Amino acid sequence: MTHPFAPVAILALLLTALPAAAQVYSWKDKDGRIHYGDMPPAGVEATVIRGARPGAAARKAGETAPSADMPPAATPTSPSSLAEREQAFRERRAAAAEAEAKAAREAESRGETERFCTDAQHELAALRGGQRMVRFNVKGEREFLDDRARAEQAEALERKIADHCR
Repeated sequence: MTHPFAPVAILALLLTALPAAAQVYSWKDKDGRIHYGDMPPAGVEATVIRGARPGAAARKAGETAPSADMPPAATPTSPSSLAEREQAFRERRAAAAEAEAKAAREAESRGETERFCTDAQHELAALRGGQRMVRFNVKGEREFLDDRARAEQAEALERKIADHCR
């Protein structure tokens, strides 16, 4: 018969063994300060101080790892310091905001074009339909369009529709 606390004891042993399996690296920064972490920055000479597997030697960060469980080395183009990562984040955010603003301007422009086209087509239909049309002269007086003015107005609208509407 097994002891009632046996599964708990086994679980406790497993949980205490898990942190020991992680690798810990040590490296010096450009100011000569020593840092410790689970993943050194790219291009920095780091030594494994804990968690090295048997036969695994301490090596420089960025070298290819023979085991599949090691993370891939950082590319030389990826930012390594916090300030560089933050700057890259700000640049991506600014580019996204600029793209969003450009898309909003294009959408507004398309909306204005659609409104113009709709209004111009309605006015052209009214001109062709024979409705009485009025325009205001320089003095602010109403003038009714005669047949010649109606035809000129229709031609001008047709040109504008052809140029701006598809």
